[in-house]
Amino acid sequence: MSNIFTTKTISAFFGAIVLLICIVGFWWSFEPSTFNVNERANAVAETNNQQVVPGYTTAHTLIEVVDTMLNKSGGYLTNDITPPGVLLDNIPSWEFGVLEMSRDLALAMRKDFSRAQSQSVSNQPLAKAQPNLNFDNSRWILPSSEGQYKDALKALKEYRDNLGNREITDNQFYTRADNLREYLKQVEKRLGSLSQRLSASVGTDVINTNLAGDTNASNSAPESRVLVNKTGWFELDNVFYEARGSSWALLHFLKAIETDFANVLNKKNATVSLQQIIRELEGTQESVFSPVILNGSGFGLLANHSLVMANYISRANAALIELSELLNQG
Repeated sequence: MSNIFTTKTISAFFGAIVLLICIVGFWWSFEPSTFNVNERANAVAETNNQQVVPGYTTAHTLIEVVDTMLNKSGGYLTNDITPPGVLLDNIPSWEFGVLEMSRDLALAMRKDFSRAQSQSVSNQPLAKAQPNLNFDNSRWILPSSEGQYKDALKALKEYRDNLGNREITDNQFYTRADNLREYLKQVEKRLGSLSQRLSASVGTDVINTNLAGDTNASNSAPESRVLVNKTGWFELDNVFYEARGSSWALLHFLKAIETDFANVLNKKNATVSLQQIIRELEGTQESVFSPVILNGSGFGLLANHSLVMANYISRANAALIELSELLNQG
């Protein structure tokens, strides 16, 4: 009798642990909501007795996005090696999307936004922050990913605080059309890649146009005339959530850019174009009511969440290309 009781107790104990892991994992799987970039930047500036100058909102938004990635429910999950974090893959994919967009903005701030010309000296806090953000995203032993990203946050906060201090003149953020265009060109490539990977959820045969437009172009290895794009079944949800994370981060960055580059955008009559991109990205953050990411065919009975996401991102990318051309005009 005691053996039976002991077996039942042990079974109940392990059952409770599994149930607890499932509940915690479910709670950790919720993505952070969006936030008002101007309100957050103004609140921090008021608290620290700083001025909201051009670049301050963008710098603080990058800080806020990375901080949210690290300190959301469950913390940073990509490098977890214990349950429930190790069992989750959607949020780690979301984190990678956020991280990729954050890396792009940090690089643009270091090499473009903070420099007056190509021969000017790189900003020291940004020179520390940008390499730290490019650290391996899945390392759990020391130095861990979180440790490097927290060091990046410290450097970014130093840069932001220096911007808000009028007495410091060697810490700049230049709002020029050419600087903004350089950043947007990099974002175009990110969105184009995401759109193609999302569209490949149903599998497509694509004519090879890699060398189109240049009769003298060549490649290092032979390629087929027709390329087959197909995302693996187990990768569908990962690509979807990576796109969600990328769109979430970019949505905030572009809202901050709308504030900091207001004069440039107004002069080019491009504010509405940027607002249209933001609206498309907001569509990518709609709630997903399905418990799984469905992969129905284009006109099949079941939905295809990847194609819906690809639609929003493709439209945002098309508007982004038009905005880039507007900024290039005199």
